[in-house]
Amino acid sequence: MASAHSTNPQIATLQMVSSADFNQNLNDAKQLIIEAAEKGADLVVLPEYFAIMSIKETDKFPFVEKHGDGPLQSMLAELARVYKIWIVAGSHPIVSNEQQRPFGRCYVINDLGETVSWYDKVHLFDVQVEDSQGSYCESQYTKAGTEAVYFDSPWGKIGLAICYDIRFPELFRQLSEQGCNIFIMPAAFTYKTGSVHWEVLIKARAIENLCYFVASAQGGKHQNGRETWGHSCIVSPWGETIAELASGAGLVMAQLDLAEQAKLRKEFPVLAHKKL
Repeated sequence: MASAHSTNPQIATLQMVSSADFNQNLNDAKQLIIEAAEKGADLVVLPEYFAIMSIKETDKFPFVEKHGDGPLQSMLAELARVYKIWIVAGSHPIVSNEQQRPFGRCYVINDLGETVSWYDKVHLFDVQVEDSQGSYCESQYTKAGTEAVYFDSPWGKIGLAICYDIRFPELFRQLSEQGCNIFIMPAAFTYKTGSVHWEVLIKARAIENLCYFVASAQGGKHQNGRETWGHSCIVSPWGETIAELASGAGLVMAQLDLAEQAKLRKEFPVLAHKKL
């Protein structure tokens, strides 16, 4: 269990193969969070829709929570407080002003169990993919967020993104220009797109901004027929994969070296060379 935060954070990114069983998913997430905390994690990251991967999109509506209220938020707050860890809580459907379109929201909970920030997924996955599902229209049942979000942590500013956001470099450049040195991204990438694009997109965003990139993914075959790519990972500002889990549920951990990152940014000042 992490008792005091070091200058260089120990990050745990969790990989899950979530089902349509909300309670089982919560329990699975809880066990992984506890394992991460007991191994010394300062900050734990959960994947996109870790608590509910419903059979049909409309099946998720009974589990939509109100902001600041619900079993998912209560469980995460308690774990953060008891184990003295920060949690970046993947994403979960949260009530918006449109009944049939909740936000896909990522909560940030500090080590006192307080919700200190949240990010609503901005870019929604409305595409055709040659896989078992074929067509995705996330905007039909999800309301998009409207702004980039970072949060202040004991280790500096950390920028947030969710899954499809990775394809929009301007979001990450905005976060970088706001002073972020770490990006965190929960995801549920399709196997088809992930097998080609996942690694190159993550490494591109890390290298472009000389930022650490922490990605927490769904990774396997789900009850609803979807197959997700997995490969949860932690990537250095130089684009090197520090730690990774290819598939299945589990835990990826690494300690970031923020002094080395600062040295790299000084010696290779690409961020200061931007012209347009």
